[in-house]
Amino acid sequence: MITAIEEFSKLFLEKTEGKKVQIISHFDTDGISSAAIISKSLERLYKQFSIKILKQLDKEEIALFPKDKPIIILDLGSASIDYLSQLTNEIFIIDHHEIEVKDTPQNIHILNPHLLSDYENLCASELCYLFSRSISPDNKDLSYLAILGMIGDTMEKEISKTRDKIIKEADIQVKKGLLIYPSTRPIDKALEYSARPFIPGVTGNSKGTYELLKEAGIEKTGNCFKSLMELDEKEMKKLVTTIALRLSAKENSEYIGNFYLIKIFNKLEDARELSAIINACSRMGKPEIALLLCLKNPGARKKAERIYFKYRQHIISGLRYIDQNNKIQGREYVIINAKDNIKDTLIGTLASILSFSQVYREGTIIIAMAYNNDKIKISARMAGRNAKSPRNLRDLMESITSLIGGEAGGHKQAAGCIIDKEHENKFIDLVRKKLEYELVKV
Repeated sequence: MITAIEEFSKLFLEKTEGKKVQIISHFDTDGISSAAIISKSLERLYKQFSIKILKQLDKEEIALFPKDKPIIILDLGSASIDYLSQLTNEIFIIDHHEIEVKDTPQNIHILNPHLLSDYENLCASELCYLFSRSISPDNKDLSYLAILGMIGDTMEKEISKTRDKIIKEADIQVKKGLLIYPSTRPIDKALEYSARPFIPGVTGNSKGTYELLKEAGIEKTGNCFKSLMELDEKEMKKLVTTIALRLSAKENSEYIGNFYLIKIFNKLEDARELSAIINACSRMGKPEIALLLCLKNPGARKKAERIYFKYRQHIISGLRYIDQNNKIQGREYVIINAKDNIKDTLIGTLASILSFSQVYREGTIIIAMAYNNDKIKISARMAGRNAKSPRNLRDLMESITSLIGGEAGGHKQAAGCIIDKEHENKFIDLVRKKLEYELVKV
């Protein structure tokens, strides 16, 4: 892998010599962290660049790309090779999503683990960091951004050889405990706003939160509760036991592990909280604030926190809406059509929260839909972190968009698509038919 990265970075420097570079990146935490790494690396090379952050990469966006600049695409691109092949720019793609091996024009250069013989499941920001460090060892100080992207894509439980090396290079602290963020804030607030795990009777319920802490024997120190990172071993064990009674055995095993503390703005911050704040800024339409936060801009933190507060309110109200309104339910699948009642930028997050909760049995397919002007954003998730199922959600999304049009992409257990609003009912009918048919086959 290292050899491939070195060759990719060498080619990038050759093809962009004396030219202004256009950075295109995804708007989630991994994409924003990737953009921060690449922009800082180019700045240190005194290269000119501009940045554009996208919700998705479709043919309409590609048609707007500049025709006279080399382009580097981050955390996107693997599902858009056909459209990108129509461009004549030098195009560099750093992405980790599944990609079909196909012939590409000589002007398109791809760094994707799925195309390498020594495959490791690294996220885009980790790849960008390795790329950046290959350009200059001085970029080692950007390793914290790779950690943020890793946490954002929930890859921290799979520690490969390369990931372990990146973690060791980063200036962070690692502590074992309950994986509820933020570990640096009072535990009552962390529990009340906990979405992963979703704790029945506690998440979104201040009274339920206090009752849980009382049951665990955890009391206030002065006027407030301790943070997770301040709990001693005995207190942590009591809290874990109390929460375990409200979660399944599988969820309990998933939410005990390492949390990562990053020194930023001269204090230790929970990487999971920072990741959530970055993600929230983008999903609330402020990716530029998220990028500035990653780059340690002093004024960005307070702005980002205000956005994050509003975002959490939207998430809680979105969960309540889903709980209180009708859903289309079949055997081993559920379709949630929120229409214009939930932001399209939040529907995927809500689908993910539900997929990690006890609401639906492991293996259940969750299809969540929300309007976006004349389009519909659709997110598909498989309930359960490691559900074993013959179904492939990316294949499902692609099979339907091949019939009614639209853009699809993702993975086996998490995928999505964008379709025209006029095909709303047709999409729902096709999903039901395909899933019912697959169930019969299985």
